[in-house]
Amino acid sequence: MTTLVTGGAGYIGAHVVRALEAVGRETVIVDDLSADRAHSPAGPANRIDLASTDAAEALELLMRERGVTSVVHLAARKSVAESVARPAWYFQQNVGGLSTLLLAMERAAVPTLVFSSSAAVYGEAPLEPITEDAPAEPVNPYGDSKLVGERLVRWAVASGALRAASLRYFNVAGTASADLVDTGTANLIPLALGAIARGERPTVFGDDYPTPDGTCVRDYVHVADLAEAHVAVLDALESGREISPVFNVGTGSGSSVREVIERAAAITGLPIEPLHAPRRAGDPPAVVGDVSLIARELGWHARLGLDDMLRSAWDARPAAD
Repeated sequence: MTTLVTGGAGYIGAHVVRALEAVGRETVIVDDLSADRAHSPAGPANRIDLASTDAAEALELLMRERGVTSVVHLAARKSVAESVARPAWYFQQNVGGLSTLLLAMERAAVPTLVFSSSAAVYGEAPLEPITEDAPAEPVNPYGDSKLVGERLVRWAVASGALRAASLRYFNVAGTASADLVDTGTANLIPLALGAIARGERPTVFGDDYPTPDGTCVRDYVHVADLAEAHVAVLDALESGREISPVFNVGTGSGSSVREVIERAAAITGLPIEPLHAPRRAGDPPAVVGDVSLIARELGWHARLGLDDMLRSAWDARPAAD
């Protein structure tokens, strides 16, 4: 069995590729190589931009040549702020890229898909922790593009052409290996640790939210745990088991921005006095997931906590610089 991983040269994708290969699966990487890295640390990558006009034909040919039997789709744009500034482009990239992939899978008769979604689909959920049946009301174009993607996947499943599940990631952090460290600039932990390493003060966007300390609260999940969740879902789909169409993937507990920075100070041993800035558009106050469904159906649960994420990312920084 061969699994194609779109976005496999990126931070999460490279971890997923290694997790799949660790259990004996052959992988094929597709990436446009535009973000985070100019190469794939997980292996050779086929350079294809899913939003390009000829992507469907290139993907279909690659799937046939390599005998692809399943796909993990992670390739997407993921900056909330950028999506607010460029909403039409975000839908073109995220929804258009998924549509192209599904068309190629249909043509090449590839029957199985794990779709990378996001907890951003929930928006400002009124209850915590958030279950998968909570109202999906995104508050930014990024989250909305992921919700439309989930709906597109469900329609493909309803057509009979596909078995699939969507994973709603919460905030992903940490690293399983120094060469796979997150070098992006969209997530709090690499941003904060990068500022600390440069002797700068990390920025806190908004300290007047309706949360215990006024800063945003998020559910952080270690990328190694997330990668293992993909393997569990893919195994279940390929076994023919009936599983839920959507799963939350997180730890089930939340940490505020202030708490993350305080733990970063403790782990690095460096004093940190953050800068305070106004709220960013599109940031909900608190997003924490109920992860009992994936535990109940697939036996998956997060093994690693916030300190593991911070320590692994901090220890890997010299390799990333």
